[in-house]
Order: sequence, then structure tokens, then C-alpha cells
Amino acid sequence: MKPRTAEILREFGPFPEVDAVHGVGFDGRRVWFASGDRVNALDPDSGEIVDAVEVPAHAGTTFDGAHLFQIAEAVIRKIDPRTGKVLATIPAPGGGGDSGLAWAEGSLWVGQYRERKIHQVDPDTGAILRTIDSDRFVTGVTWIDGELWHATSQADASDIRRIDHRSGAVLDRIDMPAGIGVSGLDSDGGGRFFCGGGTSGKLRVVRRPA
Repeated sequence: MKPRTAEILREFGPFPEVDAVHGVGFDGRRVWFASGDRVNALDPDSGEIVDAVEVPAHAGTTFDGAHLFQIAEAVIRKIDPRTGKVLATIPAPGGGGDSGLAWAEGSLWVGQYRERKIHQVDPDTGAILRTIDSDRFVTGVTWIDGELWHATSQADASDIRRIDHRSGAVLDRIDMPAGIGVSGLDSDGGGRFFCGGGTSGKLRVVRRPA
């Protein structure tokens, strides 16, 4: 495997009243990003925030086709994005140490930051179904076309990597430029990754390798 250097296609933000981006999810049209006390919906073409849901939002964000799932502290909330109503709450596997959230194959996939793990979680009960180990701090998780990708950040270096979902072996790696971290990760299913920029308050678009 030969690491690649990330190609940043576009940057959004920083945004008014957004101190940090904590999680990122794409619903097919809009990029939802968590910023502490709300989840914001960004139009990735115009760069404008077009909607928001007022809910605690301290870590991963994802969309299952109908609902938002949002981590805050030690819980994952299932939210109706049209009304903002919280429909259900389950425990987060890391008990507050979670970072990264994705939906795939009827399950939630949750990164556990310092423990360097990714858990497959039952979305109804919060039960851990299985766990994949990483060798770096996990800061984002996403599935694309049956492939599991996750973001890392450690020792002032960050990358986006495709891993074998059975063994955890790294199959592909995109190195972020020095000083740029990733906090939250999702994709448009095509050639773009959407990456949270942590305390920079930015959201970046990175080219996904063909």
C-alpha cells in the first residue's frame, strides 16, 4: 500500500456561532454537522447552512435514509430531521469516549476514540455486535459501496483510511496535510469525502480515490 496525499477540493466555514465541528453525515442532499448544541444542515453546492436541529451534538453524526443519529456525551439519539423530535435513545458503546458514527447494513458503526476501536452496534438496543481494532485514534467512520473507511488523528497527524472490515488491516490511506485534522467523516457515495475540521470550525471536501 502506498499512502496518498489528500487533495482538498473545497473548504466551508468557519461558520458564525460554530466553535467546532464534531461529527459529519450526508443525507443525499445536505451535509449535517454537529456543533455542540445543534446539528446543522449545509448545502454542499452553495456552502450555506439551510437548516438546523437543536439537540446536543458532541460527536458522530449519521443518516439512515430517514433519521439522523447523533452522539452526545454517553448516548446516541435517533432524531426526525423534519421535526427535530428525538424518537429514541440508546447507550453509546464508549460511554462518552465515542468519536465517529456511520449507518450501514442495518447497523450503527461507532468509533471509540482513545481505545482505537470501531464497534458494530444494534440501533435498537445499543448492544455491541462486534468490534474492529485500529492502530490509531478513531475520529470518524463511514461505509461506501461496501467498504469501511475511518479517519484518524494522533501525534499531530491525521489520515483517512480504508480497512478490511474483518481484520482491520489498512488497505488504502490518504494522509491529510500537516496541521489539518479530521473530526467526523462521510461521503457523497461518489468522489467526495466530507470531513469535519474540529476546532477550526471548518468542513472540508477531500477527493475520494477512484
